[in-house]
Amino acid sequence: MTPRSAECGVRSASAKKCGGRIPNSKFRIERYLVGGVNSPVRAFRRVGADPVVLRSGRGAWVTDARGRRFLDCIMGWGSLILGHNHPPVLRAIQRQLSRGTVLGLTTARERQLAETLCDAMPSIERVRFTPSGTEACMVAVRLARAWTTRTKVLTFEGCYHGHSDGLLVKRGSGLATVGLSSSAGVPSSVAHETIVVPYNDPAALEDAVTRFQEDIACAIVEPVAANMGVVVPDRVWLKRLRALATAHGIVLIFDETVTGFRLRYGGIQETVGVKPDLTTLGKIIGGGLPIGAVGGRADLMEQLAPNGPVYHAGTFAGHPLAMAAGVATLGVLRRQAPYERLEALGGRLAAGLRDAAKQARSALQVNQIGSMLTLFFSECPVRRFADAQAADTQRFAALANALRRRGVLIPPSPFEAWFLSARHTAAHVDRITAMAQHELRGLQAA
Repeated sequence: MTPRSAECGVRSASAKKCGGRIPNSKFRIERYLVGGVNSPVRAFRRVGADPVVLRSGRGAWVTDARGRRFLDCIMGWGSLILGHNHPPVLRAIQRQLSRGTVLGLTTARERQLAETLCDAMPSIERVRFTPSGTEACMVAVRLARAWTTRTKVLTFEGCYHGHSDGLLVKRGSGLATVGLSSSAGVPSSVAHETIVVPYNDPAALEDAVTRFQEDIACAIVEPVAANMGVVVPDRVWLKRLRALATAHGIVLIFDETVTGFRLRYGGIQETVGVKPDLTTLGKIIGGGLPIGAVGGRADLMEQLAPNGPVYHAGTFAGHPLAMAAGVATLGVLRRQAPYERLEALGGRLAAGLRDAAKQARSALQVNQIGSMLTLFFSECPVRRFADAQAADTQRFAALANALRRRGVLIPPSPFEAWFLSARHTAAHVDRITAMAQHELRGLQAA
């Protein structure tokens, strides 16, 4: 059992306190939802707490079912770069809602959003929309296998590309090995087709390509890792990955589900100076609604049905509401270009947290790029998943729970990224820093 919390309805809050309902009663939720959630990280088990159930969001704030407000550093897991309920995005959704939800055939907004992506990212010449980033990665891998007539997929430890069977694996023993299943229900024969090596490790990369080069269809990587916490890659390592992929006919896939339009307009690929063959996207390009996309070279993308033999379909692919929200969001980002300000805010928060840790004499690493960051309770820099795993997760849990009690909501896992939005301010950042400083002193004293 996890520790009890004071979240509304988790035990026996009255219906009156929750607006006449008990929508987030742990008993009522778990009676119908497995674990009371629809995605495991929302269960708060990594920090030993009960789930927080939210009612609404506006700007940089969210409100729970009890009416308590939290300064939000989750921001829809990075989807809401403009903040909650941004007016132009909300209006676009409302306009489309009045015209219909699922129309069953192609809409003009699909072309508009696809054109925007192609214009923003030079590596993308064609686009296929999907309902999620998971499905986008599935399509990208299928395309690569069809193009190369090979079967194995090279992945990097700590990166997350959705929950499809072939990508839900962990590294086996040895420097570079085929993957082992990291989830029940994934056949070993499927996991065997995935090769997993450490992130930011040139020796492991060279070894894997040397051993499996004739069998590798593609290499898929987060160009900035965000699912072991934020880990910034060595650009030389990424460029070596590109060179090896080119030399051995391996399709290089950048999973920019998180970084696409988060760190700059377009993706991080131009910044790191590496051009992938395929790119997967999600989150921000849907403006807060479910979406995924795979895009890339025309010759590769044209292998998709109906033009080619690689099958993909979906009733909700290119959903009109997501298209409208995405067009509106990217339009605002293109016009307002908030990235310099977001970079400054992210840097301010990272510097404040480092200073707070120094004053509290707490060993803390703050990995930050742009408006993304993660803190690790560790003496050593975090450059790969093993480093992240070695950090003190109990101290992280204590800090996360303390901040939440003080009205700041950060991801309830030590292996997730914090996200800022265009609606966050320097005052918000300083507020987080001051609270963290107070709590870090308490943790150190304990």
